[in-house]
Amino acid sequence: MEAPDEVESPDYPLEETKRAKDDAEMEVSEEAITFLSLIEPVELSKCVFADSLVTMSEGGRDIGRFCVSVEFAHRAHQPCLLVHAQSQGAIDNSPCGTTVTAYLTADLEVLEEDHHEYVKLDDHILDKRCHMVQCDGQMSIDKVTTDGKEVTRDSASYSMDALRGLVTEGSNFLLMRLMVLRKKVPEHMNFISFDQKLRIRWTTFRGLEEEQMEIEGETVEVFGVERIVHSVDESPTTWQCYFLPDGHLASRLQVGSPVVMKLLQLPSQKEEAYHKMPLVWEEDIQMRSKFLDRKEELKADHASYLKAHPEIRALISDFLQFLLLKKPNDVFQFAREYFLPFTSDTSQDS
Repeated sequence: MEAPDEVESPDYPLEETKRAKDDAEMEVSEEAITFLSLIEPVELSKCVFADSLVTMSEGGRDIGRFCVSVEFAHRAHQPCLLVHAQSQGAIDNSPCGTTVTAYLTADLEVLEEDHHEYVKLDDHILDKRCHMVQCDGQMSIDKVTTDGKEVTRDSASYSMDALRGLVTEGSNFLLMRLMVLRKKVPEHMNFISFDQKLRIRWTTFRGLEEEQMEIEGETVEVFGVERIVHSVDESPTTWQCYFLPDGHLASRLQVGSPVVMKLLQLPSQKEEAYHKMPLVWEEDIQMRSKFLDRKEELKADHASYLKAHPEIRALISDFLQFLLLKKPNDVFQFAREYFLPFTSDTSQDS
């Protein structure tokens, strides 16, 4: 949940010094820009697969699922990568979930992204939706937060030049897969991201020491990547992810959280029993856009036809008035007798 707004205090020299330090740390490092510029198509092709993990409570109880997939796609006739991540479960018997859908270029630049998260509490629902889209060199962001009956709307717009080195909730999944495939996380991997209030903050990645995990009784080497998302108003959020050598996600946890997401089956066995994630078209940007376009197209087509045939409205209006006047018990028989004279063949057989 977002922290409550605090009363702004006057700008003192100490705060100005801290702000200047923050701005300096927010600069994207050259190592980060170089990493993005060296992404090759063959690397991306190795990242196109799906992962499915089980969310476990501190006591080892199954409380949900986490799935993330990467595939090649098109958006507005432009080739891109589609990242879809979904987490569903329950914490303290309260249903919660997160869905991220992102369209990315080959160098991980965001074309469009939709981020939705919710928690259903006993007395109300906390729901957050954030949508960002790139158009004409600008990134427009709209966020709607519903906390019970209270609705808060925030929006922001940034030049794409100011978002060089941006890593979002969608692109970070693909970025970490690339790091694992290269078997190295360079030092000083400083990128930028957005905080809860849509302000530009910094996010950093660093490699963790290799560890061993036991999956289905087999001990495997895993490669770790830590992601830290910084904020002005709150403590940093830290995620630690461990991957198999081929890039498949083995575990994922948020530092300080009692839950952990774990891989229960090795990829070779998991893929045979892999069930495709259920399609939720309302959460898919591309499908929702096609639906809305088709809906408007049909409405315009129907309106055009009714305008060209005004007798339709007159005919239906007369029928309804006569129906309400007679109030027959058998509406279907009444309609048959009413419209029978309009047929081309009024013989008894028809």
